[in-house]
Amino acid sequence: MVYPFSAVVGMDDMRLALLLNAVSPAVGGVLVRGEKGTAKSTAVRALAAVLPPVAVVAGCRFGCDPAAPDPACPDGPHPADGPGAQRPARLVELPVGASEDRLVGSLDIERALTEGVKSFEPGLLAGAHRGVLYVDEVNLLHDHLVDLLLDAAALGRAYVEREGVSVQHAARFLLVGTMNPEEGELRPQLLDRFGLTVEVAAPREPGLRAEVVRRRFAADADPTGFEARWADEERELADRIAAARELLPRVELGDAALDQVTAVCAAFGVDGLRADIVTARAAIAHAAWCGRDQVIEDDVRVAARLALPHRRRRNPFDAPGLDEDTLEQALDDARPEPDGDPDPDDTPPEGGGSPEDGGPQDGSHQDGSPQDGGRPQDDASSGDTREPTTAPRGDAADPDAPRTEAAPAPEQPAVAPDQAFRARRLEVPGTGAGVAGRRSKARSERGRVVGSTRPAGAVTRLHLVDTVVAAAPHQRERGRTGPGLRLERGDLRQAELEGREGNLVLFVLDASGSMGSRTRVAAVKGAVLSLLTDAYQRRDKVGLVTFRGEGAELALPPTWSVEAAAARLTDLPTGGRSPIAAGLLRAHETLRVERVRDPRRRPLLVVVTDGRATGARGTDHLAQAHRAAGLLQAAGTASVVVDCESGFVQLGLAQVLGAHLGGQVLRMEELGALVQDMKDAA
Repeated sequence: MVYPFSAVVGMDDMRLALLLNAVSPAVGGVLVRGEKGTAKSTAVRALAAVLPPVAVVAGCRFGCDPAAPDPACPDGPHPADGPGAQRPARLVELPVGASEDRLVGSLDIERALTEGVKSFEPGLLAGAHRGVLYVDEVNLLHDHLVDLLLDAAALGRAYVEREGVSVQHAARFLLVGTMNPEEGELRPQLLDRFGLTVEVAAPREPGLRAEVVRRRFAADADPTGFEARWADEERELADRIAAARELLPRVELGDAALDQVTAVCAAFGVDGLRADIVTARAAIAHAAWCGRDQVIEDDVRVAARLALPHRRRRNPFDAPGLDEDTLEQALDDARPEPDGDPDPDDTPPEGGGSPEDGGPQDGSHQDGSPQDGGRPQDDASSGDTREPTTAPRGDAADPDAPRTEAAPAPEQPAVAPDQAFRARRLEVPGTGAGVAGRRSKARSERGRVVGSTRPAGAVTRLHLVDTVVAAAPHQRERGRTGPGLRLERGDLRQAELEGREGNLVLFVLDASGSMGSRTRVAAVKGAVLSLLTDAYQRRDKVGLVTFRGEGAELALPPTWSVEAAAARLTDLPTGGRSPIAAGLLRAHETLRVERVRDPRRRPLLVVVTDGRATGARGTDHLAQAHRAAGLLQAAGTASVVVDCESGFVQLGLAQVLGAHLGGQVLRMEELGALVQDMKDAA
């Protein structure tokens, strides 16, 4: 059973965004962001049931429109007056682990070379043509698949190239992606390719939550009866979508409305002009959805709330959002002046108008659907403004307490990181075979050709030169008499590609009092934040271990959510002793578990410390730290030590720790990519 779209409780922004794209697929699709268990997938799967049926050429695997068949269709050419048929709009789901051939389709290269037959097997893009392509957990999709997917969505065509054999076909679809931000973000340039984005969360009102549970139980108990109960609403919704599609070409975007669109986009400082185009298309679709043939201010307001939040981000860790005051001010500034001199007493207050002049009061659309306002600005982003606290140091607080080798510094409140910078690329030595990414060298599905092998199964990436070389010595015994080359299955060679992989970057951060002043701590956090930003851009998995006081803590288990790591870093207090051994042992155990869970992903350990190990008297803490480092080296863990030592007297303890880890040692000032570029140039 497909849960009825009309039966979804709440989620008004998500439903409206999906419906606007159903009316006008040119809007560019929807990205639905939200916590788990918020009916994201349920709503998307339910959408296809209310879309109008599609007329297709009979027998065409690519869903060509009989009124305008694709002249380049691999199943064509189709006669303009050929037989047609109707089928429901399709919902095609793209699995996260799909291959490139599964997405765009594949050529049978063996038949093409040995038999001269161009045999093409359509992929998911062909099946989604004139329907819905749904990607659940789109943030976990491999980058090369996302690139192919979004290129097809932008161009409306899919291309398959294999060693001189080329196939293309139409691929116009409604692209819908869902994701949980806790599991990692999309790259900003990919995020911008989605037309609209919405944030969803479970309702907090007990009554709404109870209604969700009630409907779910009713659907599970009697699927047929539940569908029949909502059949009328589903038909009305389908009819309204069809009517809006018919009205859409006649909707006029006047100069006044266009001025408001561009004024709003300029007010939020979005990059490029895609935001203006998407906002205008969404406003036109909303007008058609409301049954109007003219775009009005409310259409622009609704479109801006859906099209701009994810386009005004300035760094990877900023949450999408839209300031309502800025939106209303931009609309007001672009609003045409009425005829005659305006009365100063009638000027609406800044940030919105009164009910008489159409200003928003409760955040609702004209058609009655509520609209979520912009997110409030996060005060924490402006930095920590609290005054530093004072506390007695070490033994002075309690004269009777046992003395230690080094008196621990008092715990300090969390300090905001300094400004992030572009970090140099830290790599795992050697060549891996992990998942696609942008950090360390690896055998992968994309990259430069470095060799060839005999294929164990079907050939997907032919190494043409090596194939010819393998077949050439056997041409006489195979009876070749003409100019053609006689090939057999054993001659085929599969190309080996070398690209980049994503790694598990595990940070081990010294949060003890030896890290120094609040200024120094802020600089260290800024450096780690820069490395986190670099990990985000290189599609790495990240984790965070901190140590201070009496032990170590796994502050963030390995995850794709670099945002969560950045938040933990910002809120991290400092102070106390420096149990480096405990931190390294916790890292060793964390990596051991991750090797079992994700054996293909190679780890990179980044230890941020000044190398000083302190604790109770009578224990050789440096020796313990060095033994723990030896365990990590013996396990083959690639590591980098970031030396944070400062001051006139420097002991070089981080250098010694790096030697025991068998890794690279960098000063904090050497983390910048500009420094590395200058060294390479020299």
